[in-house]
Amino acid sequence: MRITRTRTIFAAAAAAVIAASAIGGTAVAQASQGERRSPETAVADGFAAVGRATAWQLTGTLKLDFPTFHTEGIAFTEDHIFLSSVEIIEPTVKFPSPQGGYDRTPGKGKGHLFVMDKAGKLQRDIVLGEGAMYHPGGIDFDGGNVWVPVAEYRPNSSSIVYRVDAETLDVHKQFEVKDHFGGIVLDKQTGHLVGNTWGSRRFAEWNLKGKELSTWQNPDNFIDYQDCQYAADSKMLCAGLANLPQTPAAGGPAANYELGGIALLDIRTHNVLHDVPFQQWTAGGHVATRNPFKMTADGNRLTMRVAPDNGEEGNGTEILTYEATVTPAH
Repeated sequence: MRITRTRTIFAAAAAAVIAASAIGGTAVAQASQGERRSPETAVADGFAAVGRATAWQLTGTLKLDFPTFHTEGIAFTEDHIFLSSVEIIEPTVKFPSPQGGYDRTPGKGKGHLFVMDKAGKLQRDIVLGEGAMYHPGGIDFDGGNVWVPVAEYRPNSSSIVYRVDAETLDVHKQFEVKDHFGGIVLDKQTGHLVGNTWGSRRFAEWNLKGKELSTWQNPDNFIDYQDCQYAADSKMLCAGLANLPQTPAAGGPAANYELGGIALLDIRTHNVLHDVPFQQWTAGGHVATRNPFKMTADGNRLTMRVAPDNGEEGNGTEILTYEATVTPAH
């Protein structure tokens, strides 16, 4: 049976079940016993056993044969690969001093949600966004829908949250919110959406109608999160990087160092439960967790799929697969 047709309603808060029915029956609440056996729980438990000494091996490369522009988020369903991307038509330009609450011009661009088959062949290019809101961010698949935030390409701006049916590819504009949100996940315990702002310095939680329920500051300054996924029991797993300036040698050029990493966060307590650096590098010279990221688990085997490089690096976009063997505590 296809995953997108398997939309079991799990026992949880009645409000979450009603909300799920309102958007087409997507399962958003899950009983604790069922969730302990879920793939999300296997990922969370497996990642908790990852450390600096974990040996990640590059085991697969899927080269995409179409322009992907600047990749942002990725999601995998039984039938498709979804890849969000921003096409820059006119770059933003920073103001000498803030104007109207903004630090830069809006620029111009086009937001893409590429839909591919499992071999990476492009099937559909879904254009998302309105006006200055053209920058898709990290995305999440909840078992029935792909959630995509599309924001202005500047902090302290505005965003639209879209819901895309993973089977029919129908697009639904869910709601608009203030601020730039560059990533989103659906918490299957509560049926709420959680997004992270520019640089992932702040998080917000909404119901499915866009009512803000809570907001909190990121307690961690390790990395900026680029793409996240739900990881069971109101947790989210995020990957990203920090661009750290390096002091050049005398007379040498200034440079940045890309520090990659992955973190497990608790949506309820707002704490970072576990984080590790990730320093595998691509043909384009970037850390692997730079852009889209998703992780799965099979027994004690973790599989991570990323798409760090863009077309401008000259080697095109590749979906890279890394694998590692870990020993979960339970």
